[in-house]
Amino acid sequence: MSVTGAIPGSALDRIGVRLAGAGGFMGWWGRSLAQLLPRRLRRALELEPGRILLEPVGESVRLRLQREDRLRDLAALDRSLLDPALQAGLAPAPDRDPLASQLDPSCRHLPRWLLLPPAAALCRRLRLPAAAGERLRQVAGFEIERQTPFTADAVVFDARALGPAADGQLDVELVVVPRAQLQPRLDALGPLAGTLAGIDVAAGDGRPLGINLLAPAQRHRLRDPWTAVNSVLLVIALLALVAAGAQLLDNRRDAADALEAALAARAEAGRQEAASLRQAQLLLQGQGFLERTRAARPTATAVLAELTGRLPDDTYLEKLSIEGDQLMLIGLGRSPAGLVERLQGAALWQSPALAGAVMPDPASGRDRFTLTARLATPATPAGNPEAADGDGPG
Repeated sequence: MSVTGAIPGSALDRIGVRLAGAGGFMGWWGRSLAQLLPRRLRRALELEPGRILLEPVGESVRLRLQREDRLRDLAALDRSLLDPALQAGLAPAPDRDPLASQLDPSCRHLPRWLLLPPAAALCRRLRLPAAAGERLRQVAGFEIERQTPFTADAVVFDARALGPAADGQLDVELVVVPRAQLQPRLDALGPLAGTLAGIDVAAGDGRPLGINLLAPAQRHRLRDPWTAVNSVLLVIALLALVAAGAQLLDNRRDAADALEAALAARAEAGRQEAASLRQAQLLLQGQGFLERTRAARPTATAVLAELTGRLPDDTYLEKLSIEGDQLMLIGLGRSPAGLVERLQGAALWQSPALAGAVMPDPASGRDRFTLTARLATPATPAGNPEAADGDGPG
């Protein structure tokens, strides 16, 4: 007989729990990767350990082995073989384990689960917020008295997620078993009741639901005989890994020291060469800037020639000054205001204007004026950043 469904307590579920901190996707991803391994390899790596299901049936206890989606009958243990002196729930001595002679040595360390029939449980479907999935058992515990006729302390319960709902919520199934129905089945197991890792319920088709009705504090964990050996092998592997890492680190450190020494020998020469190259580049840029500035401004000869053609005959200059792009004229004339109009429109200067007041000169009978203008410079062509920052091609 074969069944489907998750196996609580298996190594695949433990992988999902360990990866839960990284999100549900990581848990699903880890389980999916484990499923890609061959079955024999999964079993050798204990990724498919399974569990032992105990089902009290009449005067016997049926033992079945569940590994992932497979369910196999092992044996039927007569209840008379259970020590009556241990019926009160005392843990049996290791050498008096009733299952020791019934199980294969490879199955003796597997967790033991009590499987209840479908009629023993009351199931209710709930719709909870999606955030309740992280604390599903605790949240479902508050719904017991509202969804069932029992009080919370009169039942054992668990909940399982059925899947997301269309409205962004979570469909959940609440499974409740009254303690009055559970206790006779635990008594039927005798000393085996103290070795249970969980309690599951069979569905209508006989497959386990994949829940655990046993409280976390009451879940028994069997000691794996290979735990000590695996721990020693793990320590040896870690020591070997640390030693190999230390040796690799020493080799890398020696290589890094040699490379650093070789680079240090060339660093000074490289820095000097870079400094010389930078200095030469700055000199070339400064020279280019000066040449472009000089070429952009009109020459004094051109300014004098233009002024000679525009000044009237009754006007003469006492002083002509060119400082940067500023042109200043000081002179005597009969109509300084008209002089501004005559100087406008010239290509060599812009914005001619009188500076200060016009003062009459009694000796010459003319007016003394001061006139300023801004020398015109050609605009930098658009899209030519080299002409603006002084970097020429090459």
